[in-house]
Amino acid sequence: MTQALKSVDQIPTVEYTPESLYNRLPQFVAWARELGPVVKQDWPDGGRVVYLIGAEANKLVMQSQREQFSHDLGWTPNIGETLGKGLLNMDPPEHDRHRKMMNPAFAIAYMSRYLPVMNRLISERARDWVERGEVDLFEETRKITFDVAAETLVGFRAGPQVDLLRELFFKLINGDGQQFASEAEWMQSVLPIRDRLMGELVRLIEARRGIPADDRSDILAMMVNARDEDGNGLSVEQMLGHVNILLVAGHETTTTLSAWLLYLLSTHPQQLAVVQAEVEALAGREGEITLEAVRAMKQLGYAVQEAGRMYPPVAMVPRGVLEDVEFGGYLLPKGTFVFLPIGAAHWDAAIFPNPERFEPERFAPPREEDKRTPYALATFGGGPRICIGVNFARVEVTAMAAEILRRFTLTPVAPEEVRQIYPGIIGQPEKGIRVRVEAR
Repeated sequence: MTQALKSVDQIPTVEYTPESLYNRLPQFVAWARELGPVVKQDWPDGGRVVYLIGAEANKLVMQSQREQFSHDLGWTPNIGETLGKGLLNMDPPEHDRHRKMMNPAFAIAYMSRYLPVMNRLISERARDWVERGEVDLFEETRKITFDVAAETLVGFRAGPQVDLLRELFFKLINGDGQQFASEAEWMQSVLPIRDRLMGELVRLIEARRGIPADDRSDILAMMVNARDEDGNGLSVEQMLGHVNILLVAGHETTTTLSAWLLYLLSTHPQQLAVVQAEVEALAGREGEITLEAVRAMKQLGYAVQEAGRMYPPVAMVPRGVLEDVEFGGYLLPKGTFVFLPIGAAHWDAAIFPNPERFEPERFAPPREEDKRTPYALATFGGGPRICIGVNFARVEVTAMAAEILRRFTLTPVAPEEVRQIYPGIIGQPEKGIRVRVEAR
């Protein structure tokens, strides 16, 4: 006899605590072990959310029943008013049409266009690190990744204009330290920032019209000229949404991943020595780092994967349930708002033994722990809607780490104070990551 499915009201409730901001992923694993892969939580603002936890949940939402989970209903209430509509918060068929037009700009073949820009900007930003003696890796990688996103995406060269845009985007997403009594009050405060950004980006879009994509190396030029099977292009409003979300996704996530990668390697001498030897063998101690070298850096690649496993930039993703769906013995009715903590599986000791340890070799043969359980590693999402910028991000993070590690010795100033916090969707080191810098 088939056991009846339980209702949402019967889902175990877990308590909201401020401390969960720091211990979020291990906490999800503990809840799943004790209560099962479906739990719910009442938030201080009166809202309620259902969490679907673990590799099977990742597979359900990203692959096997992805059509029943809406990106639009999940993301748009959180980012729609500030950033607009992009691939992140679109549902089919609109998403599929737009992604098909944008895919060529993010193919691995195009990385050879972007890598020289990355190399130049990384070198320029790191030029004075030794002279300064001490830097915050989070702040420095944030400058680099935004410089890269601004130039490769919209053609902005590093300088005061890009610095201003970076700070405006940061305030738009993270606020500027002010406390607001309501969401409406917060929105009123960010509208001038949003409008200023929109005006600048509209000017850029209009300037690209009529310029053949082959004459420009930035992604915006290719988007302006992209057409679907019926010859239709993207409107200015549609391009604004894509550019906004790509600029944010293209630097906030890679910032966190890069900063943690450099910190973890700097605090694990044995793994650092392996990576540095590989970088020097493939790229030398100086000179341009090539795409061929980047793609051949297996040991550094494993370290990137391990940093993303331990401290995924995106802890969880929101979805709205479009049709009744079953999972974990529960019936989730249409209209249920769910969060998928994609990184929870990263800390599941049954999949990744000793998850608190930095062990890049867990991804190398013969261990290959990520391959034993599909959707256990979801740093860049998974399934047909895996992050469109995954190739871009991997090349950028690898190139940045290779350049910095072959030039500098990094020594953390206060490692006991370094910890990840997830105040929202994207995580970051709570107090930054300060390191002393010496030339090698």
